[in-house]
Amino acid sequence: MGKRKSRAKPPPKKRMDKLDTVFCCPFCNHGSSVECRIDMKNLIGEAACRICQESFSTTVTALTEPIDIYSEWIDECERVNNLDEDTA
Repeated sequence: MGKRKSRAKPPPKKRMDKLDTVFCCPFCNHGSSVECRIDMKNLIGEAACRICQESFSTTVTALTEPIDIYSEWIDECERVNNLDEDTA
């Protein structure tokens, strides 16, 4: 009698790294002072700096992550700065 073939075990699933929830402030440049919070009940995301008290709010969806809120804040800052340069 021959030996039965054993099935190969499937490879282990790779873990996704956690994304950051604290970031550098675009106004005071203080590292890890901006904290992002997501309120899924009211569909509002807020990024606020603990040092200079600057804040930014936006609407969120079920797929929104804290990095998305921070990125929108940076994009909005760049958009406002470009508008100021165009008018000057």
